[in-house]
Amino acid sequence: MKFQAHINIMPKAELLDPQGKVVVKNLPNLGLKGVSDVRIGKHVTMELHADSEQEAHDKVELACSKLLANVIMESYDFVVEEV
Repeated sequence: MKFQAHINIMPKAELLDPQGKVVVKNLPNLGLKGVSDVRIGKHVTMELHADSEQEAHDKVELACSKLLANVIMESYDFVVEEV
């Protein structure tokens, strides 16, 4: 079966997000006032083949924990759906 995973990777909440701070600081220059926090991360989509949804989930979990995310500094979550 074919599956698609949607993966979100974000800096851990307790860590400083310098990119987000720069965006917050400069949004008023665009006329966007009142934004107090921005966190910038990554969104990854992955298509994969597996015999079951559980196997697809396990493959995505392995990819995230070993390659896609730096688990010391980033957290991740994902959803897997059959396509």
